[in-house]
Amino acid sequence: MKKVLLSADGEISLFSVPDEVAGDLEKYCMEFCCDWLHKSPDAAKYRVKMGDVTGVCYNEKDFIDYLNQHVCEEQSVLLTTLTGVYVGDELPEEYIGLPYFNF
Repeated sequence: MKKVLLSADGEISLFSVPDEVAGDLEKYCMEFCCDWLHKSPDAAKYRVKMGDVTGVCYNEKDFIDYLNQHVCEEQSVLLTTLTGVYVGDELPEEYIGLPYFNF
């Protein structure tokens, strides 16, 4: 298991995820938000009608649920939320260099 940083335009959180996910984080995140959320019957609860179109509403914890329920046997977990640290902020030194994705 390796550590990664994830956010959805909110505070950044630190998660422990399987090595293969950490090694190709962008690929896994893009499959989740650009494919699975829109096409999978299992993702119906994330689809929201907005006028004449259907959009998706989700956050980084939903991505972790997706990994745990549909992708990986090893369970990913939230380790901590970096309180007051948002996209574009300088990261605390111990988190610099970790894989990061903002949804």
